[in-house]
Amino acid sequence: MKKIVTMGEIMLRLSTPNNEKFIQADEFDINYGGGEANVAVSCANYGHNAEFVTAVPDNELGECAIASLRKYGVQTCHIAKCGERLGIYYLETGAAMRPSKVVYDRAHSSITTATAKDFDFDAIFEGADWFHFTGITPAVSDSAAVLTEEALKATKKHGVTVSCDLNFRKKLWSSEKAQKVMTKLMKYVDVCIGNEEDAALVLGYKPGATDVTKGDLELAGYQDIFQRMCKDLGFKYAISSLRVSHSASDNGWSACIYSAEKKEFYHSKTYRISPIVDRVGGGDSFAGGVITGFLDGKDFKSALEFGVAASALKHTIPGDFNLVSRKEVEALAGGDGSGRVQR
Repeated sequence: MKKIVTMGEIMLRLSTPNNEKFIQADEFDINYGGGEANVAVSCANYGHNAEFVTAVPDNELGECAIASLRKYGVQTCHIAKCGERLGIYYLETGAAMRPSKVVYDRAHSSITTATAKDFDFDAIFEGADWFHFTGITPAVSDSAAVLTEEALKATKKHGVTVSCDLNFRKKLWSSEKAQKVMTKLMKYVDVCIGNEEDAALVLGYKPGATDVTKGDLELAGYQDIFQRMCKDLGFKYAISSLRVSHSASDNGWSACIYSAEKKEFYHSKTYRISPIVDRVGGGDSFAGGVITGFLDGKDFKSALEFGVAASALKHTIPGDFNLVSRKEVEALAGGDGSGRVQR
């Protein structure tokens, strides 16, 4: 069992039931989630020692967010209780040709005002094997960006492997600011995860002719930018999920990886996910699956296949967290996607 630490924001998620539009809804379904929290839950679920680091308000909602993590075995002993409020996001789940929509209400949330003084990073990273963060956390505030860099400095002091999911959010910051902030953080990163949009908007690397809305995935373009990213930024691995959006309810799903050491590019098997129950957290479940594969000691191709299978299954589960078992992931990765009733 390895120790992985993730750091970011956990939010209250309020989603419309039964694919209703916001204007129709008289009530919301309640869940908790957030990019790095979702990864922590995945890794804990597969048997690793996962710890989530964040800041939440010292009130009942903050306690509920912490409880949602503890329920699935995530360690929460270094969560700071400070700040004004818990962030919220509202989700309108799409169907067929109608896309899902997200509305954020996270201004002045606890993580946006937290500083390194609120955390003991030496204690947090003591004995840690892996640290994961996303581009969302530095985007929520300048203070959070500084906090992220302080955590990254501590990881190098403790010899921790670092992964980053670029996760560009246009509602949080511009591409210009993302590149200015994130490029500086990449010197700490060993494993970079991001799709074609993330690579272009966060780091300025553009793949070849690729249009996910038309189902056109040019793998040669990914191989080219992955090689350049690893050479320029020192990544050991560059990884991307590959989503072909036939509709909001029907996606093709695969991934690719480049190993700088092996100088080898690999594309996973492809899954057709239809109907999709909930795609929010799909990328996080992919990251959690790939990280688990590496922590398990799998080679980079097997780690990728584990991540793709895990995230394909996540699309069938409501809520942010991926709650499938290791056995279920391995069965799908091994070729059993029949969905037959198990008795």
